[in-house]
Amino acid sequence: MQTVTHHGRETAYEVFDRGGDGAGVLCVHGSGGTRAVWKSQARIADDRPVAALDLSGHGDSEDVDADAGYETLSAYADDVVAVADATDATVLCGNSLGGAVVMHCLLERTDEFAVDAAVYAGTGAKLAVLSDLRDWLANDFERAVDWLHDPGRLYQTPQDEVVEISKTAMLQCGQRIVERDFLTAHTFDVRDRLGEISVPGRAIVGEHDALTPPRYHDYLASELPECDVAVVEDAAHLAMLERPNGFNAALADFCERVDEES
Repeated sequence: MQTVTHHGRETAYEVFDRGGDGAGVLCVHGSGGTRAVWKSQARIADDRPVAALDLSGHGDSEDVDADAGYETLSAYADDVVAVADATDATVLCGNSLGGAVVMHCLLERTDEFAVDAAVYAGTGAKLAVLSDLRDWLANDFERAVDWLHDPGRLYQTPQDEVVEISKTAMLQCGQRIVERDFLTAHTFDVRDRLGEISVPGRAIVGEHDALTPPRYHDYLASELPECDVAVVEDAAHLAMLERPNGFNAALADFCERVDEES
């Protein structure tokens, strides 16, 4: 683990690097997650450095005093900019709320760091959260965490090892931060601004993702200037954990294309 200090706080991140000279990738987790959800993406580090960070208040990163919504989204973007600068990563890969953070960076922060491409994984231009889930997050946190980990939500066919990673992360983050994340996602809507994003992209979605379904990714591909869709079979929302081979194939193929065009 390494850290970078910015805006009066420390942000933790990890780099997997086996000497590959391809464009570096920075992975951004979603609501209630940590960098651990990207552990399987270390497998592509032979070709390029892969970094993953803990957003403020998650994992080993210090928290930030921010209200849910734009203020939190902007603070998380500060984390991404700082780690991208520290690691020289030029490809951003965001899952769920992390995808919203990536889009925010591409719309608001491109004068602060260089980005060559983006991967939108299990995310969308609008991320409305079910009212029942928002209620449980406020009033019955354990029920909310259990519901998210039921079959067909974060995972299509939950396996103990991968469920433990995301469930432990959420419980350790705690109710306040996880609720802040989901409320921030709920307010996110950049459907009318996608045309402002100029870097090439790939939308990667689990075949059975019910939280951010394939149509969200088809919409990104139709509205972004250079974006296509890759579907990971037999996976739901956290495809990078549930079906890492399929996810990594889609990610690596896109990054190789970016290398060739840069």
